[in-house]
Amino acid sequence: MAADLSNIVKAYDVRGVVPDEWDESLAELFGAAFVEVVGGSAIVVGHDMRPSSPGLSAAFARGAAARGVDVTLIGLCSTDQLYYASGSTGLPGAMFTASHNPARYNGIKMCRAGAAPVGQDTGLSQIRALVEGWLDAGGAPQAPAGTVPGTVTEQDSLKGYADHLRSLVDLSSIRPLKVVVDAGNGMGGHTVPTVFEGLPLDVTEMYFELDGTFPNHEANPLDPKNIVDLQARVLAENADLGIAFDGDADRCFIVDERGAGVSPSAITALVAARELARNGGSGTVIHNLITSWSVPEVVREHGGTPVRTRVGHSFIKEEMAKTGAIFGGEHSAHYYFKDFWNADTGMLAALHVLAALGGQDGPLSELVASYDRYEGSGEINSTVADQAGRLAAVKETFGGREDVSLDELDGLTVTGADWWFNVRASNTEPLLRLNVEARDADTLARVRDEALALIRA
Repeated sequence: MAADLSNIVKAYDVRGVVPDEWDESLAELFGAAFVEVVGGSAIVVGHDMRPSSPGLSAAFARGAAARGVDVTLIGLCSTDQLYYASGSTGLPGAMFTASHNPARYNGIKMCRAGAAPVGQDTGLSQIRALVEGWLDAGGAPQAPAGTVPGTVTEQDSLKGYADHLRSLVDLSSIRPLKVVVDAGNGMGGHTVPTVFEGLPLDVTEMYFELDGTFPNHEANPLDPKNIVDLQARVLAENADLGIAFDGDADRCFIVDERGAGVSPSAITALVAARELARNGGSGTVIHNLITSWSVPEVVREHGGTPVRTRVGHSFIKEEMAKTGAIFGGEHSAHYYFKDFWNADTGMLAALHVLAALGGQDGPLSELVASYDRYEGSGEINSTVADQAGRLAAVKETFGGREDVSLDELDGLTVTGADWWFNVRASNTEPLLRLNVEARDADTLARVRDEALALIRA
């Protein structure tokens, strides 16, 4: 039977259960295929704290080196630290992580030189096709005659990564702040001490021990149950704020001094205002269509041009490259910076929040209030057998109304005078995802309930 890797090669990365769905022998083939597709004479490879990560990344490096490519192993790192290594050296890179997935999973996030993404349309489908062909043939062919195997060397990039981030945000004159950081036993426990070193911060560390079995909670701060410990600790320590990182520490979630979660849209708006100021009060800011109305409003108020995109980092990065945007943000707490090779880094967003809070005297809840102007439902998932049929029913019901507009940039977005909602089908599960926003709580409840009734009919 022909090899089929569709279960582990996703839209943006490789991801699956180890060793059931993939293992080191497959990682070696991916290493060889990666260098065949992206070209060049050298690559960088990093990995997270999962038990399977060192072996998988070493196998990938072997596959690449056998093809004559020099490999620099940067070892334990966050995903954005790998992007830094790729961007600063101008080399393609591979990061071994399954982000916030459970311990038995692992994966590979790949990028071209300068941290440019490798997704289905930008090389990943070719890499998959090569590996499948080799599996059918019983293994990868020998490298061309005369190929000199590449070297494999080790180099630490943590200090360079920290220095680069610190050069992009002025933290020199902030007031002392008390901050609780929940690393979720993920890579934030590795990066935070070096990045925060020397700042006037009194840091309470939670779950900083690197442990890919996630003994305390899932390393996914967007799920409310995973920030309960952080919220309680912020209150107990009387802290100014809390910061939670996901497993590979490329996303951050912020909790204010009252223990309340701060919407990623409010963080997007706050950072956008700061990046616009840093760029002379002009520039393009990318936001996906599920971020709050607050984001484009704040961007315009600060002299910028907002551009709305589909959900997903490949769309954001593509649009940033096309428009020369200075910053981009998503509702999922991914934040992208032109000065970080258009790649996403939760750490840089966290530094912006610390700089903004430490540059004035009020509490965080007051600071973000001006960036958080509407009531939001958050993402509500419904299991639906007939996704297309339910979407059509929503479109038919709302499409006939005079005061309502529809667009289908990504799923279906329905906009009224003082509310909007978006319904999107999941790519991987039989789900419809609903996000609703309105000017007040009563309107939000009314629109949400009508949309959900149609979706779940």
